[in-house]
Amino acid sequence: MSDSNTTDFTNPLGIPGLEAGHVWISIPFCTIYAIAIMGNLMILFVVMMEPSLHEPMYYFLCMLAVTDLLLSTSTMPKTLSIFWFNSREIDFSACLTQMYFIQCFSMMVSGILVAMAFDRYVAICDPLRYSTILTNTVVAKIGLAVMLRSSMLLMPNPILASRWPYCRTNIIPQMYCESIAVVKLACADIRVSSYYGLFLAFLITGVDVFCMAVSYIQILRAIFSLLTKDARLKAFRTCGSHLFVFLIFLIPSSFSTLTHRFGQNVPLHFHVLIANMYLLVPPMLNPIIYGVSIKQIRDRLFLPFIRKGT
Repeated sequence: MSDSNTTDFTNPLGIPGLEAGHVWISIPFCTIYAIAIMGNLMILFVVMMEPSLHEPMYYFLCMLAVTDLLLSTSTMPKTLSIFWFNSREIDFSACLTQMYFIQCFSMMVSGILVAMAFDRYVAICDPLRYSTILTNTVVAKIGLAVMLRSSMLLMPNPILASRWPYCRTNIIPQMYCESIAVVKLACADIRVSSYYGLFLAFLITGVDVFCMAVSYIQILRAIFSLLTKDARLKAFRTCGSHLFVFLIFLIPSSFSTLTHRFGQNVPLHFHVLIANMYLLVPPMLNPIIYGVSIKQIRDRLFLPFIRKGT
């Protein structure tokens, strides 16, 4: 590779050691992606068409669905082209763009999940003021804040990465342009990029986990004070689904971030699979989890089948 930053990256290798099985491996990847697309579009359609769902909780769910669609689509078309057409190259500017949007949408998902936890906190702990606290204006401002937080805090990453000289191997051991995997190829001191990325990971994750923990501690206290068993079970189901979605996103993303920096002994193919899991599996599971756990959405989804059966 030359000293210029205009050279193409031989970017995603596929899954190291499993290249011969790429076509077969593409089947579950493609299936999960298709389910994620259909499931999230269905959530958006149901909420849009059902006036009774025009409430803050479902607005946040729509934000999550849109972000999940963007997050999975930022990687899967290129991943499938690797599996099916052996298209391994990616332009440097396209790589930086993909790197930025992957991080941006990931951070947005985390922020939206915190907003959903706040929504449940108000609904359970202060139900009489729910409609006055979470107005449409407040919901829009929260969504804007989540978007601005992600887009502004992550802007230095591609800017810094574009300034490093890349004069070593141009092979990225990943299925997509992950930030630290890209800057590791630079033949320069990349500590600024590395430290800033690590700072963001701990800052954002730490703040979001803290906010989630505070919300759910208060929620659990309120749930146990409910008089009826049915009310407690209903609250547990709703909040449990939110917490589960947050964990299936947080754990793989944190593992991937830390492995790049400290996990030299982790097998590369395992790391690649985990790194793809947090970008693909949560967008697939989120509409399934919420479609099953939220009665209003479940009833609206199955209404056409119920009518046919009557």
